[in-house]
Amino acid sequence: MGDVYRATDSVLSRAVAVKLLSDRYAQQDDARARFRREALAAARLSHAANVVTVFDVAEHRGRPLIVMEYIDGGTVHERLRSGVVSRDEALRWLEQAARALDHAHEYGVVHRDVKPANLLLDRDGDVHVSDFGIASVTGVDALTEPGTVLGTAGYLAPEQARGEPATPASDRYALAVVAFELLTGRRPFEGDTPTTEAFAHLNADVPRATALDPTLPASVDDVFERALAKDPESRPATAQALVADLRQALAGARRAEVPTLPIGDPGEPTRRLVRRSRRPRGALAAVVATGVLAVGFVVAALIASGDDPGGTPASREPQAASTTSESTTTEASAPTVDGAALNEEGFARLQAGDHAGALPLLRAAVVALNGTNVLTEAYASYNLAFARFATGRCDGVLGLLDRSERIQGKRKEIDELRRQWEARCATGGDADQDEGGSSGKKGQGRGKDKKGNEG
Repeated sequence: MGDVYRATDSVLSRAVAVKLLSDRYAQQDDARARFRREALAAARLSHAANVVTVFDVAEHRGRPLIVMEYIDGGTVHERLRSGVVSRDEALRWLEQAARALDHAHEYGVVHRDVKPANLLLDRDGDVHVSDFGIASVTGVDALTEPGTVLGTAGYLAPEQARGEPATPASDRYALAVVAFELLTGRRPFEGDTPTTEAFAHLNADVPRATALDPTLPASVDDVFERALAKDPESRPATAQALVADLRQALAGARRAEVPTLPIGDPGEPTRRLVRRSRRPRGALAAVVATGVLAVGFVVAALIASGDDPGGTPASREPQAASTTSESTTTEASAPTVDGAALNEEGFARLQAGDHAGALPLLRAAVVALNGTNVLTEAYASYNLAFARFATGRCDGVLGLLDRSERIQGKRKEIDELRRQWEARCATGGDADQDEGGSSGKKGQGRGKDKKGNEG
């Protein structure tokens, strides 16, 4: 409903943003009133952190305008469109937006249009909530008739879709939709048209985030089940409580140690597996549950191999003692390959959505962990299976899943990936010999990986 300009404050010599009501609305009393409401709502909150500051309200040639701080880091919407957002960054943005929304609610302001496009980023990457143009302000007469729907369909709380008054719980619902999108790359009820999406908010069950990103822990689904509840009373009491629940769900518990084990690989220099980093059991569980997360682990020795399923591991630097005997694993000249660390590095790539980049790391992890029969081998095998499937490959997946199951037993995540494989790949033939099947690729790991869903 307005045009926004970058301008210069000639008194203070600073860049500002000037929002000017469009000509076509300037003569409409309702539009002018709504514009004044935006100014009032924003002015109430200007002293708060993570809210766009309003400097002045005036008119220019009969057109109302608002002078605001100029924020030039783009929007969260633009960042989502340009690529995957890391979970740490997503949580930071959500916490900042939640702080601003909770503050607004304390002052009687309901935003009513929380979405990534209204979360502006400054040069430091911090969020500033903007555009209170359709905000509901306590003490100000409503500008809409009962049953009128205001907001953006993709982020609309069920009560808003029904035309009921928006409340702070409606803003928290919208923030939960933003959180779902940041963590999975999709809105929970994404549809072909705004109407179908709004209808889904009203009637559809809350989808599982783990179905879109298997690297997420199952506990995240529980958080979204509450935050996206149809009943406003069932949602978290504050926006910050919602984000705290998410952070807790994503946090790892106590890290489990994996012992140092010798590994012999005929025809290649002897390697030694050393578990240097310790991932929390909770984090491992998250990886298993999601399946995608598992995709991210690969042995460092194979990083350069490009995960060529038919090739052999990349050549390694020769050792002083050219022997494959396990007794040489303690020699100072023997190169060290940390399969567990590679698995974790691959997992990090999965978290970032870089499935292709996770493949070589996970394949290397499987090679390094081959035959150890520890849980890490099971996790790496599952992760590699998931990574191959996530990048559109059918070969090698079932064999890796079988190995993972042999080590860690039955897991619902393994069964789910098998079902997905059958739905997409069964008619195209099974090429499961790639990763350590009867084709005997050297050093291929046995064991499917879920990255540690410890139950």
